[in-house]
Amino acid sequence: MTSIGAIIKHLESVAPPVYQEGYDNAGLIVGNAQEECTGVITCLDSTEDVVAEAVAKGCNLIVAHHPIVFKGLKRFTGKTYVERVILSAIRNNIAIYAIHTNLDNVYAQGVNAMIAERLGLVNTRILAPKAGVMSRATAFVPLAVADQLKEALANLSDGLQTPQPIVRQLSLGTGADGGVSIQLEVMYPTHQKGAINATLSNFSGVDAVYSEVLNKNPLVGSGMIGELPKPLKEISFLKRLKEQLKVSCIKYTALQDQPIQKIALCGGAGGFLLPQAIAAGAQVFVTADYKYHEFFDADGKIIIADVGHYESEQFTIDLLATIIRKNFGNFAVHLTEVNTNPVNYL
Repeated sequence: MTSIGAIIKHLESVAPPVYQEGYDNAGLIVGNAQEECTGVITCLDSTEDVVAEAVAKGCNLIVAHHPIVFKGLKRFTGKTYVERVILSAIRNNIAIYAIHTNLDNVYAQGVNAMIAERLGLVNTRILAPKAGVMSRATAFVPLAVADQLKEALANLSDGLQTPQPIVRQLSLGTGADGGVSIQLEVMYPTHQKGAINATLSNFSGVDAVYSEVLNKNPLVGSGMIGELPKPLKEISFLKRLKEQLKVSCIKYTALQDQPIQKIALCGGAGGFLLPQAIAAGAQVFVTADYKYHEFFDADGKIIIADVGHYESEQFTIDLLATIIRKNFGNFAVHLTEVNTNPVNYL
């Protein structure tokens, strides 16, 4: 038996809720986490049609990127589409879980990593790392087990959330038993403290001191920047962008008549990252939801390429299914067949 809660726990190991923005409402919005999961539908938006699709396919969990509820609801009369979705989900005993800006803000297997992968970018990194509390463990480790401990720490990474904790060897010394010991410094996101502590505790003779530091976490933050393996002409890159993201049109600012190699990007509405993209030396900034006057902010310093909100995040549907399938194989995981994009093009 796999509970809905077990699936949520796995998703949150990839994108911890603490990484979501303050305005967001990611998490379990409707449903009982204790119930057994009969199947999953992954989607960008929880619409009435997606709920109906879940019913038809015998799935009692919808995993969406966008939360159906952002603000508190005072009435459930079915007057708005949000109320109708919630009522339908409750009526059909379907849970709705949203994994939004926390999935946007992780480096590994996040929304922006998917875009960067499709564009073939290399040397990628978070465009605007978040300042936050990181934890540090300073451990005195017997020389005989040092290599084993380093390997165990490396194995804490499951390839989904982040690379292994950062381990530095500070010095050699003498342990309490008179033997040779190594002083290691382990830096890691605070939410991993339990796993780090358990790993260190598995090795006898390890004496650890824990502390917290305010630091920019290079593995958590907004947007992404990377490079093309080889420079492309501007129009060639825009054509490649259109093809790889499967979009019908791209809105872009004036070309700069220079080869393109460094690309900044942000799935969804990423205009707030334009200053960081320029400062990082990006020649193109790929994002969505730009307003007319905001395009002037390119100011000859960068090319803004607006590909559309749904279009920039559409591959998140497959990403969510992949994350779930890697850990659970005893029930069906379906990518929604409903196109929830509210924007049409003629």
